[in-house]
Amino acid sequence: MDTVLVVEDSRAMQRTLQRLFEADSLAVQIASDGVEGLEVFKKQTPSVVVLDLKLPRLSGKELCRAFKTHMPSVPIVVLSADAEIEDKVLLLELGADDYVTKPFSPRELLARVRRAMRRNGAKTSMVSNVAAQETNHELLVFKDVQIDFTSMEATRGGKPIAMTAQEFKLLKYLARSPERVISREELLNEVWGYQNYPSTRTVDNHILRLRQKLEPDPANPRFLLTMHGAGYKFVPGNAANGKSS
Repeated sequence: MDTVLVVEDSRAMQRTLQRLFEADSLAVQIASDGVEGLEVFKKQTPSVVVLDLKLPRLSGKELCRAFKTHMPSVPIVVLSADAEIEDKVLLLELGADDYVTKPFSPRELLARVRRAMRRNGAKTSMVSNVAAQETNHELLVFKDVQIDFTSMEATRGGKPIAMTAQEFKLLKYLARSPERVISREELLNEVWGYQNYPSTRTVDNHILRLRQKLEPDPANPRFLLTMHGAGYKFVPGNAANGKSS
């Protein structure tokens, strides 16, 4: 059974969320502060986390960072009374998958949690130029770059590259549709999970960092191209199907 870890200090909200998720056949774990939430997460990895930002002992932002460092594949849906754009941008940078503002519609929250689970679940569909191997690794190879989406490891010229969980997710989505122009709004909705999000700068910043790490000449990109007024597209060039033993 899929499990939701709810990290929330309000007892009333804990009960509300527990009833909501259990009614949809999800098991629920409850943590009342940040430290307890991290302990529960490490003891039994959940299928998804619903995370309040304002928590005792360890803040939701710090906890989000810790979750993504420990297990990047677990989706995180932030539930907060704070609707500040700066906080949403920061949570995007930390790797949160969605952001729901209190007060919220229970049906909408449940739908967003389920969508995050589908998008980040263990049965993620394979992307273009990625081959399913016996070890079930998903590889993307182009030029001298090799990306392993399963182990979240990247190399260029045989040397390791440090990439964030969100950078892996963005590259994977772009590589799924090579040569297709994808708008910033679509990338925000599908990679980050923010519908009608008011700013697209976070996409631009992530593309810039990917170019700095993967392009031979970041100022003149060959693989991650900007289509002015339209969005971005991934051009694999001499990309090859990855082989994993």
